[in-house]
Amino acid sequence: MNRNCLIKDPIEGDQSEWRRSSAVSANERLTFLNEASRRIGSTLDLVETSRELMDVAVPRFADTAEVLIHDRLVVDGEFPSRALDGTALVRRMALGVAADDPHAWVRAVPLDEVTAYPPELPHAQCMATGTPLMYPHLDAETARLIGGRLDREGAIAALLTGTSFLAVPLSARGRVLGCAVFTRRPGGPSFDEQDVAVAEELAARTAVCVDNALLYTRERRTALTLQSSLLPAELPHPLGMEIASRYLPASDLMGVGGDWYDVIPLPGCRSALVVGDVMGHGTRAAATMGQLRTAARTLASLDLPPDEVLFRLNLMSQDLDPTQIATCVYAVYDPITRNCSIARAGHVPPILLHPDRSTEIVEMSPGLPLGIGSEPLETRELTLPAGSVLALYTDGLVESRRRDIDAGIMALRHLLAGPLQDLEDMCDLTINSQRPGHERDDIALLLARVRDLDPDEMASFPLSDDPRFVRTARRFVRNTLSAWGLTSLADTTELIVSEMVTNALKHGWPPIELRLLRGRTLVCEVADGSSTAPAPRSPTLDDDTGRGLMLIKRFAYRWGTRPTSQGKIVWVEQRLP
Repeated sequence: MNRNCLIKDPIEGDQSEWRRSSAVSANERLTFLNEASRRIGSTLDLVETSRELMDVAVPRFADTAEVLIHDRLVVDGEFPSRALDGTALVRRMALGVAADDPHAWVRAVPLDEVTAYPPELPHAQCMATGTPLMYPHLDAETARLIGGRLDREGAIAALLTGTSFLAVPLSARGRVLGCAVFTRRPGGPSFDEQDVAVAEELAARTAVCVDNALLYTRERRTALTLQSSLLPAELPHPLGMEIASRYLPASDLMGVGGDWYDVIPLPGCRSALVVGDVMGHGTRAAATMGQLRTAARTLASLDLPPDEVLFRLNLMSQDLDPTQIATCVYAVYDPITRNCSIARAGHVPPILLHPDRSTEIVEMSPGLPLGIGSEPLETRELTLPAGSVLALYTDGLVESRRRDIDAGIMALRHLLAGPLQDLEDMCDLTINSQRPGHERDDIALLLARVRDLDPDEMASFPLSDDPRFVRTARRFVRNTLSAWGLTSLADTTELIVSEMVTNALKHGWPPIELRLLRGRTLVCEVADGSSTAPAPRSPTLDDDTGRGLMLIKRFAYRWGTRPTSQGKIVWVEQRLP
């Protein structure tokens, strides 16, 4: 049975005395309403609030009861405009039954059913006028009309004919949200004016709680929509790396948080892996998350070291909103050397899963969270073994009120070291095993497995400082692209590489190396021992040099330089056909 369908035994004996007496004391009614005030509205959940009214009203006040809410309020939180023909489109949120045959009611008026009540039916009249509508004894014709509208005329007419029927609007802030319907079986005490007053009090209390639940749901839905729109819709597939990710929103009691993750392509087929956590919950936290993620992507485009990215992100976060604090971990992975540079600002430490299934915490200085101070951060350099998995996550995955963060990290290491090999399966297992219940914070998880590059993904060729090797470089390019099935790019790539190698021979220092990478684009790299970056200029008609970079800009998708510990790398990207 659906948890929102309340079935109770019919009233017997002394319990029904207050309903059967026409002179129920004001004190008894007041006691009943006080009890209702305590029991209705214990949560901000619309369905649970509706069910709580059923718990209170059935069987003490009525034999059956149901809560109907405008469907658009339930679906998108918007109050519907009134239909021109007066029809009310409502959804049944809860049902309470204490009749002789409860299952007949459940079959006749199922939960979560959306129904359009025409203006001639009591439900629509009650909502249209905002006033209660009572039938001491519901006539057969009206019962058939109600049943006919629900396409179950016979079953509903048999249940409703002769009952005492009461429909009460659920009104809050001057708007009718829906209605509550109560019935009493034939032969029992009928509703009277005093019962209508009690029902109005019940409905008023319920309507306020329903309205609060709708407002909360709408705010939460807005924050979730904002957050999901700011998270990456689809992660790139970096060269030499397999990626899997999960985001789990916070529980209803915690509210939407500001966790995020990202994978950012960098020059040279490298990738930046980012996971961050804005402290706090709600729309404001989600909005701050979006700003920080955008700022992180902007700083990543400058190709700065991880500690420098986080240092600048810290300064930017203080300008964005000095009251918002966040943590972040930022890693840069080079698929050629399998070198990974990691820095973190107050964030939980990454975990490295080795190919033998052993795990270790990547130890480094935690640093201060973003938005606090301006202290420099530390970058940790390590070489990731082929087949290893780097796990970046937020504290919601490892910390709760019932478990400290160290115990949570140990539990996460144990899960990662399990027999599962597929990253998607590992993500599912980790998320499902680490959810601590109704007060769970939001969770972001990013898993990255590294591997060696295949021969059709990377080719390199060391060059002598002899200018005659420019011809050798062109031959190497043509042969490599032919083997990769990219002969359509051979002519353009030969021209680009000729200019890059010539520039390195004239202005750079040994060692010089040419490298081709095939990822999302075709990347040509020339490394040399000079730290001086080439500067484009506009040559005059009399100049014999200075046109190489202009040709590169003409034929390339994009180009640039980046420093290395031995000098620099000039890189050029072309779109793949």
